[in-house]
Amino acid sequence: MSVAGKNEITFGERLKAHLEIARLDHSIKNLFVLPGVIIPLSFYPELMTRGLIWRLVLAFVSITLVACSNYVINEVLDAPFDRLHPTKKNRPTARGVVNIPVAYVQWLLMMVVGVGLGLYIGKMFALMCVVLWVMGCFYNFPPVRTKDVPYLDVLTESVNNPIRMLLGWYAVTATLIPPVSLLICYWMIGCYFMALKRFSELSEIGDRERAGAYRASFKHYTLESLLVSVTFYASTAMLFFGAFAIRYHMELILAFPLLALTMSLYFKLAFKKNSSVQNPEKLYREPMLMASFVATSAAILILLFTTMPVLESFFLPTLRR
Repeated sequence: MSVAGKNEITFGERLKAHLEIARLDHSIKNLFVLPGVIIPLSFYPELMTRGLIWRLVLAFVSITLVACSNYVINEVLDAPFDRLHPTKKNRPTARGVVNIPVAYVQWLLMMVVGVGLGLYIGKMFALMCVVLWVMGCFYNFPPVRTKDVPYLDVLTESVNNPIRMLLGWYAVTATLIPPVSLLICYWMIGCYFMALKRFSELSEIGDRERAGAYRASFKHYTLESLLVSVTFYASTAMLFFGAFAIRYHMELILAFPLLALTMSLYFKLAFKKNSSVQNPEKLYREPMLMASFVATSAAILILLFTTMPVLESFFLPTLRR
């Protein structure tokens, strides 16, 4: 008998469930594509052609389909564990409302259509779509299933950040090479967010044994070890942000105080009960964080298109070999 109970599931309920497991509300995460779009345009304005808007619309549809494909398989494979979680037990697959064979078809079909659309943009863009999908497989499927391995779960989930940046980049240009320092910075910021999500989840569940039954990596994590990793990810992210700013656009250093404020507010939020950190698609409900995020984004955007020669002289080396 299904978890949904004895009552027969209607077609409407089944259809709604299959739409829910695609997590279209998580499409807000595709905003992480934007830096990959804006940065090459800030250096080469001539890339801003008439067809760019159409390419970007097509790119976002393609990325959304591939990301939703990953969410579908995540829901299917995580259902037995979600039933042990205080809130995720209400997900459609955990309740037995989803038709599993149809969900597998949905998973593959969304990927095929997403990558197919990506080919209209370019081979490199389509390749990044495939990489995004493959990382979802590594994250969810046994025997690899990196989401069960401590630290590797954070690293492999967060690598989607630089992949999204590359998707934005290759939607704009297929010839320019993105800076490695920027990609590492973006990856580590993703790790920072994800490690705090794990910290919040573990704090919320409380019972280590129950937490380990829900998520295998929690058998090895402690609240202390997660906070130590958060410090490492934040430090590394800011190191490479500085490296990118000094090497490519020194004006970005002026945005650092706002960036640090946003990261600090996010850190504080992880200690709240029922924190939005566990559900990033609900972060818009946090007004202080949103205000700081918007101010930071605006500052970075303005500074990318601003030149301040005085900063060059201010940071000239004072020591010689």
